[in-house]
Amino acid sequence: MKVTVIGVAGGTGSGKSTLVKRLQEAFKGDDVVTLCHDYYYKAHPELTYEERTKLNYDHPQAFDTDMLVEHIRTLKSNVPIEHPVYSFVDHNRTEETVPVKPSKVIIVDGILIFENKELRELMDMKVFVDTDADIRLARRILRDVRDRGRSMESVIMQYTTTVKPMHEEFVEPSKKYADVIIPEGGFNSVAVSMLIQNIRSLINEE
Repeated sequence: MKVTVIGVAGGTGSGKSTLVKRLQEAFKGDDVVTLCHDYYYKAHPELTYEERTKLNYDHPQAFDTDMLVEHIRTLKSNVPIEHPVYSFVDHNRTEETVPVKPSKVIIVDGILIFENKELRELMDMKVFVDTDADIRLARRILRDVRDRGRSMESVIMQYTTTVKPMHEEFVEPSKKYADVIIPEGGFNSVAVSMLIQNIRSLINEE
């Protein structure tokens, strides 16, 4: 089976998840699976909750990217995997795993997926979602307060101390590796339609 790997990167709150959702809807059934880089945050059972809240989660070293690379290679070899599950409430990996079957299309989603050369080279298409920083911050505040039980003060503190500096150091420079840049991500209907057509043509290539 020919496997097409699509990377979707961009800053926090840029519209990556909305874009990934639109792609999943376009390729329903067993034809598409999604692996989020966020699943692969490193486990830190040796640290207390307070210590874990102070870690820099926006640096490449926060992720077990080697495991993600290995999982993509395994899926491309037509072998199932079990990806880890991460709790943003506890700031730690849980004991659960999620089984994933091999598929024609693998969507890899994350802020730092273009930063890693080995991971980049597994991708057939690299899409960067480009969105204004003010909009991204507003979306992040809404998401973290509503979905992750965070206070607005803690979200803004994290954004200014680690998220913004890491975006400028790692995420923004990785945009140069993109094959396609989509302003506003999943909210850009014209670009999404064109992207879906491109992916279909990649899948149908023999």
